[in-house]
Amino acid sequence: MYEHAKKAYAAYGVDTEKAIAALGAIPISVHCWQGDDVIGLDGGGSLSGGIQTTGNYVGRARDFDELTADIEKAFSLMPGKKRLNLHASYAVLGGDAGKVDRDGYKPEHFAKWAAFAKNLGFDGIDFNPTMFSHAMVKDGLTLSSPDESVRKFWVAHCRACIKISEYFASEFGTPALMNIWIPDGFKDVPADRLTPRLRLKKSLDEILSVGYDRSKVTVAVESKVFGIGVESYTVGSNEFYQNYAAKNGICCLLDNGHYHPLEYVSDKIPALLTFYDTVALHVTRGVRWDSDHVVLLEDELKEIAKEIVRNGATEKVKIGLDYFDASINRLSAWVTGQRSMQKALLYALLINHDELKKLQDASDFTALMVRQEEYKTLPFGAVWDEYLRREKISADYLSEIRKYESDVLSARK
Repeated sequence: MYEHAKKAYAAYGVDTEKAIAALGAIPISVHCWQGDDVIGLDGGGSLSGGIQTTGNYVGRARDFDELTADIEKAFSLMPGKKRLNLHASYAVLGGDAGKVDRDGYKPEHFAKWAAFAKNLGFDGIDFNPTMFSHAMVKDGLTLSSPDESVRKFWVAHCRACIKISEYFASEFGTPALMNIWIPDGFKDVPADRLTPRLRLKKSLDEILSVGYDRSKVTVAVESKVFGIGVESYTVGSNEFYQNYAAKNGICCLLDNGHYHPLEYVSDKIPALLTFYDTVALHVTRGVRWDSDHVVLLEDELKEIAKEIVRNGATEKVKIGLDYFDASINRLSAWVTGQRSMQKALLYALLINHDELKKLQDASDFTALMVRQEEYKTLPFGAVWDEYLRREKISADYLSEIRKYESDVLSARK
């Protein structure tokens, strides 16, 4: 089947061998928080701050050992180069590292994560300050809070997270993405939309003033239209963050669940690549709103991958996953989403983009449409199966996950 596919794609000027090799070199940062419903390890206890996980499927990880065991099993079923994406709430506290609050986190609180990721051969670790599920989120506000003690607490937390990210970069020899997302906003119509944004700007300025090695840490800011309880006004809007990032030489992160349903991140990627050297993604699947459903191989995911590949941006666009579903087996959710992202990238790599661009520039839109339709029925699946074979990964991951559920997850009560 692969030999047939190889010839079929060759007729379109596509080298399947090059596509397979290229796919294996693109890292995907897989989020740890799918495994425990975003609860974390630092004692937050419950999820709050405009985020919601639904379902109570058997086997949620409850501590570091269970979570890392689940990650190890899930990652063993994922092909390709992988990174680990951590939230600060997964600090391993107590013992020699000591019990501290989030404004006092240090690299030693994440040393066990670094050792774990190294042991499994991960490409690196990316990081996120956790500004939710905490008593210092006052009235739904963090970095934009009028309460100076609240604002300063979260500034200190983010400054600490930059240093932790720098530690990860040094440990792995690859840059770490540190992404800032805040839940700040108002449920109903605000009286003042400007002042909270001025406070957010002040906070970000103070965070960046900590001083860090920009070759090791890429700081990103992540916008959102709204969250639960902040439906009328979000401080960290798309316009605010894009302007702030451009002015301060940091990165914009695009979460494809954080926009109006008729806005497409696939179109935003080339717009940002026009001005930014680095663009970051959190890939999710919004259903009617930012619902963080498991990533599937759907049209918009294919378009996102096409924009990365056709613009030669596989090293410029940092791909991370961000979703959480407690209604199904959590390991299956991890593997399904990661494989879907890889399938989308492979699909994009198996297109002769140079030919399509020439047709567009020649205004031959008839041939362009026909060509684009023809690619949809080429034997993509055979190339995917060959990629899995070379990665020594089985196409069937459900049976492995069912066995793990029976042997391990079912015992967690």
